[in-house]
Amino acid sequence: MVMSKLYLEMEHVFQYFDENGDGKISALELRNRLGVVLVGDELLPLEEAEEAVECLDLDGDGFLVLDDLVNFMESSTHDDHGEQEKLQDLRRAFEIYDMERVGFITPKSLSMMLTRLGESKSIDECKVMIKHFDLNGDGVLSFDEFRIMMQ
Repeated sequence: MVMSKLYLEMEHVFQYFDENGDGKISALELRNRLGVVLVGDELLPLEEAEEAVECLDLDGDGFLVLDDLVNFMESSTHDDHGEQEKLQDLRRAFEIYDMERVGFITPKSLSMMLTRLGESKSIDECKVMIKHFDLNGDGVLSFDEFRIMMQ
């Protein structure tokens, strides 16, 4: 059986969220890995992480497995109503944050944009913020990482 591109991509995302490597994502792991919300130092409330797990958990065991994530992504990608528009809006938002015009959101461009929005953050603080969503560990956010973060 040939694995779909989506399945392989979601496997990488799943491994990021599965902190202890047990093949399941708990609400606490989801909360920890979502980490710092983009504008501030507050963690996602545990109740919201629990609600997210409950919504996506197909077998009702209180944990997410890879199939839960793949199913969610497949169902959301099959909903074409407004998907192209949403993607275009995300692309425009991404381009606004890509202030250096390098095709990625860098710590420097994030700092510059946050300063424009009245939320000054140092380059080091921006590195930490990016690290939470930087799935491939290259220190910048690609559009795909930005898209996943915004979902």
